[in-house]
Amino acid sequence: MTSCFEQKDSLFNFVVRDGNGVKGLVDSGLSKVPDQYIQPPNERIPEKISNSPSIIDHQLHTPIDISLLDGPSHDQVAEAIVKAAESFGFFQVVNHGVPVELLESLKESAHRFFEQPPEKKAVYRKGASPSPFVKYGTSFVPDKEKSLEWKDFISMTYTTDGDALNYWPNHFKEVALEYLKTASEMVKKILEVLIGAFGVIADESILVDLVDALTGSKMVNINFYPTCPNPDLTIGVGRHSDVGTLTVLLQDGIGGLYVKLEEVEEESGKQKKGGTEEPQWMEIPPITGALVVNVGDILQIISNGRYKSAEHRVRTTSRQSRVSIPLFTSPLPTHKIGPLPQLVDTDGIARYRDLVCGDYLNNFFGNVHEGKKSLDFAKITY
Repeated sequence: MTSCFEQKDSLFNFVVRDGNGVKGLVDSGLSKVPDQYIQPPNERIPEKISNSPSIIDHQLHTPIDISLLDGPSHDQVAEAIVKAAESFGFFQVVNHGVPVELLESLKESAHRFFEQPPEKKAVYRKGASPSPFVKYGTSFVPDKEKSLEWKDFISMTYTTDGDALNYWPNHFKEVALEYLKTASEMVKKILEVLIGAFGVIADESILVDLVDALTGSKMVNINFYPTCPNPDLTIGVGRHSDVGTLTVLLQDGIGGLYVKLEEVEEESGKQKKGGTEEPQWMEIPPITGALVVNVGDILQIISNGRYKSAEHRVRTTSRQSRVSIPLFTSPLPTHKIGPLPQLVDTDGIARYRDLVCGDYLNNFFGNVHEGKKSLDFAKITY
């Protein structure tokens, strides 16, 4: 049943403007992906990607026990966190303080929300939503994308507990709010480690204030990837780095998240630069009870490039629908961001300019996914 979507405008209206989403396409009975979702060959994700070096494979498969930061193993755990943030920007954590039962409940609630009839979800579309901080949509910037992403989502920006309980969807508002609060505490603990590792902020109260400022804005997204008849032709999310400070991601057990390895650390400890070689992509394996943590652009800017916001993307699947639930943290839009002055003094150069966070966010959300191009908005060219 693809004939009714042969015209580009009719598909766009059905999926985007009418709020049916990709889920509506799938439910219509289509047997092949419409042309609007077919990606250029260089953007497609093969089902099997060559294995990365064993040390990277080991680090991404071996989660970090965050609870050990409170014991005699603090320095060892902190070193592992810093190393991951400096090299490829992704790591997994366990014993993070977010109850596993809560995570399972959140995933189940997410599936129930997206299984609703389209009109139940469409009430949260931009312009119709009861709150400007709750948005239901599809793809990333569908008005500008040449090829659409095979994804529906609902985005919920946190303002107050009252607003969350009043305006977030009933299916998951309580568990999503608890997820946000408990995961945010973990984010602060990790950020204190990462910023403390610079050795430039001796006053603990100043460090705590900085961490609070870098996480002043919080947003929970629930992403839904319906089954896809042609996963080899599509993408769930295109190549991008996250815009904020740190992201926490809850995966389900199906997988499909891939990170680009900009610099590969070999067993010898030497660095192998990309050069003209094909980029390497590594799947972040789903681990029961674990959360994925990754560096965002703003932390790369604040660290003057020491920490890396990793480029990543998501593959679709024909086996079953899946969900992923990221918590994005960033400064408030009015907050000024830029490299820490102490790091600029140490490095002898500022790699990024000072700017208002909201300007950086607007640039990111106003453009299609295109790798780490969003960082060009803040880079200083000498």
